[in-house]
Amino acid sequence: MTAVTLLTKIYCSNQRRLIDETLNTLFEGLDVKVSVDVDPNESWVNLSLEGEDEPIAKNILARDVGFCPSVIENIVSFSTLKGFVTDLKGSGKDLLVDVGVYRPKPVLAKVPLENLQTELAEVNRISLDKIAELWGICENLPLKIKVVNVDIPNSAVNAKLATEQIEKYLFWRDSLLDRLLVLGASLPQVKLAMTQAMLNRDVIDIESLGMFEHALVCKLGTDAAGLIPRLGRRIRAATFTVFNPRKINAFFNSG
Repeated sequence: MTAVTLLTKIYCSNQRRLIDETLNTLFEGLDVKVSVDVDPNESWVNLSLEGEDEPIAKNILARDVGFCPSVIENIVSFSTLKGFVTDLKGSGKDLLVDVGVYRPKPVLAKVPLENLQTELAEVNRISLDKIAELWGICENLPLKIKVVNVDIPNSAVNAKLATEQIEKYLFWRDSLLDRLLVLGASLPQVKLAMTQAMLNRDVIDIESLGMFEHALVCKLGTDAAGLIPRLGRRIRAATFTVFNPRKINAFFNSG
């Protein structure tokens, strides 16, 4: 038997069912029995895999979802991790990212403001709140970070944005296309809501950032903020954030 913790969080109780459905699709045709358990404190999804195709199922999960390190000892300096923005309003000047260290106590990775200023702002007087506003950084947003160092005795993980994450943001900015970030909904839920709201002409692509986090790529000229009321009434458990390249360019070009 193999026990793993998925690198995904659930936002509400009905997503437990959606996880079961997703796993059934991923493991279709495989000889594997899956037991699902959600950590009550951190909402991490724990799985037990058992069966002849157990190694294949684990490889599929590693490729499509990813696993939590669970304990700080499993984090290696200079490695790249995926995590979720947390406590954005209460974190002070550092960006806190939950990478799935929750035993024996939660440990969050810290991305100092100075790093964000260098990576996304190129100026040293912009606040974390302003960076978050410009780049669509919000609570529960998945981010990829690079570990700078790990201090196990003091339960500290220092990091910076991964090159892959920075390149994604710059690509988004340079595309000049609005993106509506939808957090807390499955891909089928998002697609159904788009169809019901008749938004298929306004959205040209869906980029999945995680199991329950997606970026809707708007066609040129479509204002992502204008889509929120039409989607929000159909997926009420979700939260929405806008990534607006024009706003970013206007801010930095104004100086």
